[in-house]
Amino acid sequence: MNTHTYPRLVGDIGGTNARFAWVAQPGEAPADMAVYPVRSLPTLADAIRRYLADQGKPPPRWCAIGIANPITGDQVRMTNHDWSFSISALRRELGLERLLLVNDFTALALSLPALAGEDLRQVGPGAPAPDAALAVIGPGTGLGVSGLLPAPSGREWVPLNGEGGHVTLPAQDAREAAVVARLHERFGHASAERAVSGQGLENLYQVLCELDGVPPRTLDAPAIADDAKAGRDPQCVEALALFCAFLGSVAGNLALTLGARGGVYIGGGIVPRLGEAFDRSAFRVRFESKGRFTGYLRAIPTYVVQARAPALLGAARALDVLPDPPFVR
Repeated sequence: MNTHTYPRLVGDIGGTNARFAWVAQPGEAPADMAVYPVRSLPTLADAIRRYLADQGKPPPRWCAIGIANPITGDQVRMTNHDWSFSISALRRELGLERLLLVNDFTALALSLPALAGEDLRQVGPGAPAPDAALAVIGPGTGLGVSGLLPAPSGREWVPLNGEGGHVTLPAQDAREAAVVARLHERFGHASAERAVSGQGLENLYQVLCELDGVPPRTLDAPAIADDAKAGRDPQCVEALALFCAFLGSVAGNLALTLGARGGVYIGGGIVPRLGEAFDRSAFRVRFESKGRFTGYLRAIPTYVVQARAPALLGAARALDVLPDPPFVR
């Protein structure tokens, strides 16, 4: 075992929170987790130093960070936050032997084979096919998408690193087409993330108020979801219904694209909080509604990921299964 690469620091950086945990020895699960609002710290380096100081930890040797951003070169500029940095410069600044940056949903995908029992809640029918691809999609501050493909050896998984949250949002009827048209007017491109995310839920509520000629209230995503579940506001109710329906359509497209007969996993911070309201929504109907391939999709199970910070587990695994990209110096 590579004991000389320990202790290790792992992180999960989203547009709202930065989570960190510690792996002291080989075979240990990430422990000593702490969460910091990203807006409370000026840089990722400051966040890491804050964690190490708060936890009384020594400098780690290896570090893996899952971050809500594409990793296409040494320079990283977050999509839904203002942190920007060079991976190689950050490694040198913190004195790390190795620093691995991956998309946060690539990290989440790597955690999927280890999730079981109370970590997951199945929504709808279906059973996983053996040795088949897995897909993961999750609305939070943005919309993350990834997957795992079985390696030819059958002993390992190959994670995907993409930006599927920015695919074009599909409309299924005239009302949805009107919503998508307003989103297109606002943003130039009506991506899935513009509707299926925290900000997306707020966008849907505001657009529905515009279409209905109702003055919108100043509501954030949690308040919209709460009012929808309580039935207190018709635009909130419809916004949440559209959010779940759009998620079902995009998740079904993802399942078809990857051939994800091993299951589709729904992560992120929003859906696990919806509880039975999500189970009763149109999500599963829309997931299956693909014409001639409805039967194909009906056989695929969909799960809500309820585990606490699973992306940290995936980031820890990334250090053992993923190579450093060629641009790392």
